[in-house]
Amino acid sequence: MEIRHIFANNQKWIKEKIKTDENYFKNLSLGQKPHILYIGCSDSRVSTEELMGAQPGEVFVHRNLANMVPNTDLSSMSVISYAVSTLKVQHVVICGHYYCNGVKAAMQSADLGILNPWLRNIRDVYRLHKDELALVTDEEEKYKRLVELNVQEQCVNVIKTPDVQRAIKERGLTVHGWVFDVHSGELIDLKIDFDKILEHIMEIYRIV
Repeated sequence: MEIRHIFANNQKWIKEKIKTDENYFKNLSLGQKPHILYIGCSDSRVSTEELMGAQPGEVFVHRNLANMVPNTDLSSMSVISYAVSTLKVQHVVICGHYYCNGVKAAMQSADLGILNPWLRNIRDVYRLHKDELALVTDEEEKYKRLVELNVQEQCVNVIKTPDVQRAIKERGLTVHGWVFDVHSGELIDLKIDFDKILEHIMEIYRIV
């Protein structure tokens, strides 16, 4: 897409919205009350609201390389705190996608410069699940499984945060791990059993 086309597209979009609802932008300016915090990958092929069929104001979105939630990243930690404690979202979704370039890069033994510290978080996921991944002989399937395991570990990182722990206890907030299949367009719920995963470690991470 050429930059010069963007503003023309914007004007076309405004006219379409007003044609459907003349108060669309007036209502949009009144504020936001999203029910979902979506943390996904920055990949240009993954359009958050479009793949969910969501409208503006329904989903609070944070995206970064390989949908990561490291506790040292002030950006993602701030987003989680604001969405959970101020906006009072009811659901937190971590959504990865198959054929993620960030995950693929982390699987390579290569010096990737400034990306190294960020990708090390995914390499740590590989290390944690090395035994399981070693049993997967097909490289493409191993790649896809690491995408799923990365989503799982980022969900666990979300649950470790104090804001989320309080929201789970006080109002039943739920955390979900999804994967988007870019080949089929399908959203897949990984149905992660967090109680089982956290059973032996939550006493260390429980704050609330």
